Amino acid sequence: MNRRPKGIKLAAVAALWIAAAWSGSSAAATPAKTSVKAQPSHVQRGKYLVTIMGCNDCHTPWKMGANGPEQDMTRMLSGHPESDVVTAPAALGQAPWMAAVSNTFTAWSGPWGVSFTANLTPDPETGLGKWTAETFLQALRTGKHEGVGRPILPPMPYPMIGKATDEDLRAIFAYLQSIPPIRN
Repeated sequence: MNRRPKGIKLAAVAALWIAAAWSGSSAAATPAKTSVKAQPSHVQRGKYLVTIMGCNDCHTPWKMGANGPEQDMTRMLSGHPESDVVTAPAALGQAPWMAAVSNTFTAWSGPWGVSFTANLTPDPETGLGKWTAETFLQALRTGKHEGVGRPILPPMPYPMIGKATDEDLRAIFAYLQSIPPIRN
Protein backbone atom coordinates (compact mmCIF):
# COMPACT_ATOMS: atom_id res chain seq x y z
CA MET A 1 0.00 0.00 0.00
CA ASN A 2 1.49 3.30 -1.12
CA ARG A 3 0.61 6.10 1.29
CA ARG A 4 1.52 9.68 0.66
CA PRO A 5 2.26 11.83 3.66
CA LYS A 6 -0.59 14.13 4.77
CA GLY A 7 1.57 17.18 4.18
CA ILE A 8 1.82 16.43 0.47
CA LYS A 9 -1.94 15.96 0.18
CA LEU A 10 -2.62 19.27 1.96
CA ALA A 11 -0.05 21.05 -0.17
CA ALA A 12 -1.62 19.63 -3.35
CA VAL A 13 -5.12 20.74 -2.27
CA ALA A 14 -3.82 24.19 -1.33
CA ALA A 15 -2.01 24.50 -4.66
CA LEU A 16 -5.15 23.56 -6.59
CA TRP A 17 -7.23 26.04 -4.58
CA ILE A 18 -4.72 28.87 -5.17
CA ALA A 19 -4.49 28.04 -8.89
CA ALA A 20 -8.28 28.10 -9.16
CA ALA A 21 -8.44 31.37 -7.29
CA TRP A 22 -5.94 32.95 -9.68
CA SER A 23 -7.70 31.66 -12.76
CA GLY A 24 -11.18 32.49 -11.52
CA SER A 25 -12.45 29.17 -12.80
CA SER A 26 -13.58 27.67 -9.55
CA ALA A 27 -16.64 28.51 -7.52
CA ALA A 28 -14.66 27.55 -4.43
CA ALA A 29 -12.22 30.34 -5.22
CA THR A 30 -14.94 32.96 -5.18
CA PRO A 31 -15.99 33.86 -1.67
CA ALA A 32 -19.73 33.63 -1.11
CA LYS A 33 -21.41 36.98 -0.60
CA THR A 34 -22.52 37.10 2.96
CA SER A 35 -24.11 40.51 2.94
CA VAL A 36 -27.16 41.61 1.02
CA LYS A 37 -27.51 45.20 -0.09
CA ALA A 38 -29.95 47.06 2.08
CA GLN A 39 -33.20 47.83 0.32
CA PRO A 40 -33.74 51.56 -0.20
CA SER A 41 -36.39 53.13 1.97
CA HIS A 42 -39.88 53.63 0.65
CA VAL A 43 -39.24 57.37 0.24
CA GLN A 44 -35.91 56.81 -1.52
CA ARG A 45 -37.59 54.34 -3.88
CA GLY A 46 -40.30 56.91 -4.57
CA LYS A 47 -37.73 59.61 -5.31
CA TYR A 48 -35.98 57.26 -7.72
CA LEU A 49 -39.27 56.45 -9.50
CA VAL A 50 -40.32 60.12 -9.71
CA THR A 51 -36.92 60.89 -11.22
CA ILE A 52 -36.86 58.14 -13.85
CA MET A 53 -40.54 58.61 -14.75
CA GLY A 54 -39.89 62.26 -15.59
CA CYS A 55 -42.50 63.71 -13.20
CA ASN A 56 -40.49 66.93 -12.88
CA ASP A 57 -40.61 67.41 -16.64
CA CYS A 58 -44.23 68.55 -16.45
CA HIS A 59 -45.04 69.12 -12.77
CA THR A 60 -42.06 71.44 -12.07
CA PRO A 61 -42.32 74.85 -13.79
CA TRP A 62 -39.50 75.72 -16.15
CA LYS A 63 -37.73 79.08 -16.34
CA MET A 64 -35.20 80.59 -18.69
CA GLY A 65 -31.67 80.01 -17.46
CA ALA A 66 -28.23 80.96 -18.73
CA ASN A 67 -28.22 77.94 -21.07
CA GLY A 68 -31.89 77.98 -22.05
CA PRO A 69 -34.96 76.51 -20.35
CA GLU A 70 -34.37 74.74 -17.05
CA GLN A 71 -36.55 73.44 -14.24
CA ASP A 72 -37.19 75.88 -11.41
CA MET A 73 -36.39 73.54 -8.53
CA THR A 74 -37.51 76.17 -6.00
CA ARG A 75 -41.01 75.21 -7.21
CA MET A 76 -40.31 71.47 -7.56
CA LEU A 77 -43.45 69.48 -8.44
CA SER A 78 -45.74 72.41 -7.62
CA GLY A 79 -47.58 72.25 -10.95
CA HIS A 80 -48.77 75.07 -13.19
CA PRO A 81 -48.04 78.45 -11.54
CA GLU A 82 -51.34 80.03 -10.51
CA SER A 83 -49.95 83.44 -11.53
CA ASP A 84 -49.40 82.26 -15.12
CA VAL A 85 -52.89 82.85 -16.49
CA VAL A 86 -53.96 80.92 -19.58
CA THR A 87 -57.35 82.06 -20.87
CA ALA A 88 -57.78 80.17 -24.13
CA PRO A 89 -56.41 77.16 -25.95
CA ALA A 90 -53.51 77.74 -28.31
CA ALA A 91 -54.48 78.23 -31.94
CA LEU A 92 -53.71 74.95 -33.63
CA GLY A 93 -54.88 73.26 -36.76
CA GLN A 94 -51.84 73.33 -38.97
CA ALA A 95 -50.67 69.75 -39.54
CA PRO A 96 -48.62 68.08 -38.18
CA TRP A 97 -49.10 70.00 -34.90
CA MET A 98 -51.67 68.61 -32.49
CA ALA A 99 -50.65 70.19 -29.18
CA ALA A 100 -48.87 73.18 -27.73
CA VAL A 101 -47.24 73.82 -24.37
CA SER A 102 -46.82 76.96 -22.27
CA ASN A 103 -43.47 78.60 -21.61
CA THR A 104 -43.35 76.90 -18.17
CA PHE A 105 -44.11 73.46 -19.66
CA THR A 106 -47.03 73.21 -17.21
CA ALA A 107 -50.04 74.06 -19.39
CA TRP A 108 -50.93 72.02 -22.45
CA SER A 109 -53.38 72.73 -25.24
CA GLY A 110 -54.77 70.22 -27.69
CA PRO A 111 -57.99 68.74 -29.06
CA TRP A 112 -59.05 67.99 -25.46
CA GLY A 113 -58.84 71.71 -24.50
CA VAL A 114 -56.34 73.04 -21.97
CA SER A 115 -54.80 70.97 -19.19
CA PHE A 116 -52.70 72.20 -16.30
CA THR A 117 -50.22 70.10 -14.40
CA ALA A 118 -51.23 69.43 -10.80
CA ASN A 119 -49.42 70.44 -7.65
CA LEU A 120 -47.91 67.19 -6.36
CA THR A 121 -46.50 68.68 -3.17
CA PRO A 122 -48.18 67.91 0.18
CA ASP A 123 -49.82 71.33 0.46
CA PRO A 124 -53.23 70.58 2.01
CA GLU A 125 -55.16 73.22 0.04
CA THR A 126 -53.57 73.17 -3.41
CA GLY A 127 -51.63 69.91 -3.55
CA LEU A 128 -51.86 66.31 -2.38
CA GLY A 129 -51.81 67.12 1.35
CA LYS A 130 -55.30 65.73 2.01
CA TRP A 131 -54.91 62.72 -0.25
CA THR A 132 -54.23 59.23 1.02
CA ALA A 133 -52.12 56.59 -0.64
CA GLU A 134 -55.37 54.85 -1.61
CA THR A 135 -56.85 57.90 -3.37
CA PHE A 136 -53.52 58.43 -5.12
CA LEU A 137 -53.49 54.85 -6.39
CA GLN A 138 -57.12 55.07 -7.45
CA ALA A 139 -56.52 58.28 -9.41
CA LEU A 140 -53.59 56.80 -11.29
CA ARG A 141 -55.42 53.53 -11.96
CA THR A 142 -58.69 55.12 -13.13
CA GLY A 143 -57.49 58.39 -14.66
CA LYS A 144 -59.90 60.40 -12.51
CA HIS A 145 -59.05 63.07 -9.94
CA GLU A 146 -59.69 62.15 -6.32
CA GLY A 147 -63.05 63.21 -5.00
CA VAL A 148 -64.38 65.00 -8.07
CA GLY A 149 -64.10 62.28 -10.68
CA ARG A 150 -62.78 64.78 -13.24
CA PRO A 151 -60.65 63.06 -15.90
CA ILE A 152 -56.88 63.41 -15.79
CA LEU A 153 -56.12 65.00 -19.15
CA PRO A 154 -53.26 64.59 -21.62
CA PRO A 155 -50.34 64.65 -21.61
CA MET A 156 -50.40 62.90 -18.21
CA PRO A 157 -49.44 59.29 -18.95
CA TYR A 158 -51.65 57.79 -16.24
CA PRO A 159 -52.45 54.70 -18.39
CA MET A 160 -48.78 53.71 -18.21
CA ILE A 161 -48.03 54.94 -14.67
CA GLY A 162 -51.21 53.26 -13.46
CA LYS A 163 -49.69 49.92 -14.42
CA ALA A 164 -46.95 50.31 -11.80
CA THR A 165 -47.18 47.99 -8.82
CA ASP A 166 -49.07 49.08 -5.71
CA GLU A 167 -45.74 49.06 -3.88
CA ASP A 168 -44.15 51.44 -6.42
CA LEU A 169 -47.16 53.79 -6.45
CA ARG A 170 -47.15 53.84 -2.64
CA ALA A 171 -43.42 54.64 -2.72
CA ILE A 172 -44.07 57.53 -5.13
CA PHE A 173 -46.81 58.83 -2.86
CA ALA A 174 -44.53 58.49 0.21
CA TYR A 175 -41.87 60.54 -1.56
CA LEU A 176 -44.36 63.20 -2.67
CA GLN A 177 -45.57 63.49 0.93
CA SER A 178 -41.97 63.98 2.13
CA ILE A 179 -41.12 67.02 -0.01
CA PRO A 180 -41.77 70.60 1.14
CA PRO A 181 -45.36 71.74 0.55
CA ILE A 182 -45.73 74.61 -1.91
CA ARG A 183 -48.97 76.56 -1.99
CA ASN A 184 -49.89 76.97 -5.64
